Amino acid sequence: MISENLNTVRQRIAQACERTRRDPSEVTLIAVSKTKPVQALREAYDAGARDFGENKVQELTDKLPQMPGDILWHMIGHLQRNKVKYIIGKTALIHSVDSVRLAEQISRESVKSGVVTDILIEVNMAGEESKFGVPPAEALPLTEQIAAMPGIRIRGLMTIAPYTEDPEENRPYFRKLKQLSVDIEGKNIDNVSMKILSMGMTGDYTVAIEEGATCVRVGTGIFGERDYTNQETARNKTESERYGIR
Repeated sequence: MISENLNTVRQRIAQACERTRRDPSEVTLIAVSKTKPVQALREAYDAGARDFGENKVQELTDKLPQMPGDILWHMIGHLQRNKVKYIIGKTALIHSVDSVRLAEQISRESVKSGVVTDILIEVNMAGEESKFGVPPAEALPLTEQIAAMPGIRIRGLMTIAPYTEDPEENRPYFRKLKQLSVDIEGKNIDNVSMKILSMGMTGDYTVAIEEGATCVRVGTGIFGERDYTNQETARNKTESERYGIR
């Protein structure tokens, strides 16, 4: 089932790229494996998945040693400053940087470990109070502040669009994030690239690709619906809704 789902998602990515005359190799599919057992991740790996996204530090660090070493791990959920030290040097990309204080902690831990950590600036394009991320108007000032910090490399922007039954409703948010990235790129800030646009999830990733996404985060579309039958997973459901993990 996971293999079939992955193939379906890849086909839809290719079709979205064809509609906009993009090369499918420009789009990275991140398999969002939050709450999923390692066996499910192994099935996805065997089907060719190499990029996996987690939104909890504990889950990421637990799963990492149980999986092959060529996996690229993405931290896509809200990151607490006191948890930063556990993932530095272990993640390919941190998608959810939305404050100077968090960036400072990432910088300190990266310098301490002798690594450079790639990050994205999270932008709350829809202005939802339940979501993390800076308002669009604050994205450039935050980028400028973080760019000078050692041990950090800004690679682009991320957003979590609202949950909606009609993915077309999110097209304006994706389009505006793309334009924001172009505007920031035009400032030619040292240590800043806008090559990565992380936007689009199970319900709207094809629309996001049509608007310029280079990373799409797909969970349910690959692994199926999550099981929220007990207290712990019910709490995860609440967090998923807040963080937009779908």
